[in-house]
Amino acid sequence: MIVLGRIVAPFGVKGWLSIQTFGDDPLSWQKMPHWWIAPTDDVSTGNWTQHALLGCQEHGKGLIASLEGIVDRDAAQAIASWYVAAPREALPGTGDGEYYWGDLVGMTVLDEAGETLGEVAGLISTGAHDVLQVRDGDTERLIPFVAAYVGDVNLAGQTIHVAWQKDW
Repeated sequence: MIVLGRIVAPFGVKGWLSIQTFGDDPLSWQKMPHWWIAPTDDVSTGNWTQHALLGCQEHGKGLIASLEGIVDRDAAQAIASWYVAAPREALPGTGDGEYYWGDLVGMTVLDEAGETLGEVAGLISTGAHDVLQVRDGDTERLIPFVAAYVGDVNLAGQTIHVAWQKDW
């Protein structure tokens, strides 16, 4: 499952949900007829429940959405802070140079000399650009995910080549 966002709070009284999105094109989620949700504690266990998407629209910096079975404010409040996800195969395709964050997590990061800097542990959205969180044991490096620093992203080979040094 690829985590797409988090339910922040109810929106209105008819079961609509306010969604914090983790990605660049959340309106493309409208193309998915179902969304999957899970409590924070169940994300890693795979305890996702599928819900038909009844409505979805942009609202402020996120989305509001209506899911089958969530019919009033109390039901929406009961799932506040839950995560929204989808199986990788249900997501819209990516274009050249576009990646789902979930595809990058776990990839090995190499510098220009081919030396390992660590593995991608996560990404941070800063507003200006995304940042790779690269961990090597107790060391964490934050590398801007921009063309100036990130070269080849090889999904098949699970490697990312960057213009970065170990001592930066």
